[in-house]
Amino acid sequence: MSADIAALLYLVSGVLFILALRGLSSPSSSRQGNMFGMVGMGIAIVTTLAVAAPSDWISWLLIVGGIGLGGGIGAYMARTVKMTDMPQLVAAFHSLVGLAAVFVAAAALYAPEAFGIGAPGHIHAQALVEMSIGVAIGAFTFTGSVIAFAKLNGNMSGKPIILPARHAIHIVMGVAIVLLVWAFTTSADPWLFWAITILALVLGGLMIIPIGGADMPVVVSMLNSYSGWAAAGIGFTLGNTALIITGALVGSSGAILSYIMCKAMNRSFISVILGGFGGDSAAAAGAEEDDRPVKQGAAEDAAFLMKNAGKVIIVPGYGMAVAQAQHALREMADLLKKEGVTVKYAIHPVAGRMPGHMNVLLAEANVPYDEVFELEDINSEFAQSDVAFVIGANDVTNPSAKTDKTSPIYGMPVLNVEDAGTVLFIKRGMSAGYAGVQNELFYRDNTMMLFGDAKKMTEDIVKALGH
Repeated sequence: MSADIAALLYLVSGVLFILALRGLSSPSSSRQGNMFGMVGMGIAIVTTLAVAAPSDWISWLLIVGGIGLGGGIGAYMARTVKMTDMPQLVAAFHSLVGLAAVFVAAAALYAPEAFGIGAPGHIHAQALVEMSIGVAIGAFTFTGSVIAFAKLNGNMSGKPIILPARHAIHIVMGVAIVLLVWAFTTSADPWLFWAITILALVLGGLMIIPIGGADMPVVVSMLNSYSGWAAAGIGFTLGNTALIITGALVGSSGAILSYIMCKAMNRSFISVILGGFGGDSAAAAGAEEDDRPVKQGAAEDAAFLMKNAGKVIIVPGYGMAVAQAQHALREMADLLKKEGVTVKYAIHPVAGRMPGHMNVLLAEANVPYDEVFELEDINSEFAQSDVAFVIGANDVTNPSAKTDKTSPIYGMPVLNVEDAGTVLFIKRGMSAGYAGVQNELFYRDNTMMLFGDAKKMTEDIVKALGH
């Protein structure tokens, strides 16, 4: 294949990736966006194979075997993964992108002639810069994503693990990596390459360990951005236009998403990286016992209140995801609409454990897109609603974020559920939220607690509505 045709096909692939991102920005066009992305990736892979076609059948066999093995594992995971496990699956995928960047950089270091970047011991200076930056970001992304996976999957505590003098350690290691990159670009010493890799691997883990579970949506989008930049850096080393375009798109979109997530929590990106919610103050607050009385109700009480309401706003959270209650929730909403009740869904940007987590779950349950609203679009409507039905959301509904300056979530925009006529709150118990902060909403006069599993409670409400 000629270089001109390859460049044209890579351009087509890049345009399709841009259209994919555009499509994924809305639930109604997300399927089309996914299709654009798959077609674009298919074109990029075929073009790359055509440009760098090996001359021996063994290489072809390895390539086809690798594609088949990886594609088969990916298809199996996509079909079998539970929706509650989607955040950790995304983190796992990010780790693989980072690891791939490390492997490609190592291959380029030891076989530069195969990549057209020089000869052993005489690699072009520009390639050395690209290679070292790519491997540093890739290694950081790998271990950071592994830690994120462990926290999301429950293999590691979701609470921040605070190391002594962690900021000083991070700064020293960061400066050391920069100095090693400079030294490597001037000497091409393989030992320096592996020193960069090891330090970046350690730093990636150390940077994510102190971040609490409430900041996980930001961490996931941040690691998504890093994986993109790692891919772009290796794309320059390989001279692959499609990889550069793809990496730049993923890196920039992930960075923008991280900014949006931080804005939704009224936190700076730096504050998230330096330490997450649920630190010492939050842990202390969560550890305090609160014996204030709460109003407790049953499924029949909730069904009666909502059946006689004019407007109900549903607020889903991670508890809904864990209980897999989205289908029962949609059934409940359908019954309410048959009774003439207006039903809407309020989604907080950081509800769940990854960006868009609640939107994905509601889409899986075939909830109409026009009933789902973001925080800024629906917050003013709580005051005109008869019932706010909170299912598994905690920190994002805590009114203390607006009033308690000592709270670690102070200043975070929250859903104004307390403004509704009645708040129905499904929760297993009175434990604090993932940020380690007790929710003041539990003790409000207009709040009725519905203790139990989110799915079971919702199904009982559905039965009560049917009677």
